[in-house]
Amino acid sequence: MGDHWSTSRMEAFSDGVFAIAITLLILEISIPETAFEHLWSGIAHQWPSYLAYVTSFLTIGGIWAAHHGIFRRLAYANQR
Repeated sequence: MGDHWSTSRMEAFSDGVFAIAITLLILEISIPETAFEHLWSGIAHQWPSYLAYVTSFLTIGGIWAAHHGIFRRLAYANQR
């Protein structure tokens, strides 16, 4: 392995976990069947769900970026 540790498998696994978490966020957004006649109005009334989605997406995205930063530095760690 040389002087560097390989972290690619762990990064790939964690990327998958983050992708699943971000995908599950969208399940909370729905439009009631009664709003189908006035679809744009129904979508607009769901603004708290959209705000929660964007906030959660940005939070998970920030954690994902920090996670990759940690793994970039971990690749150069030595045993001491």
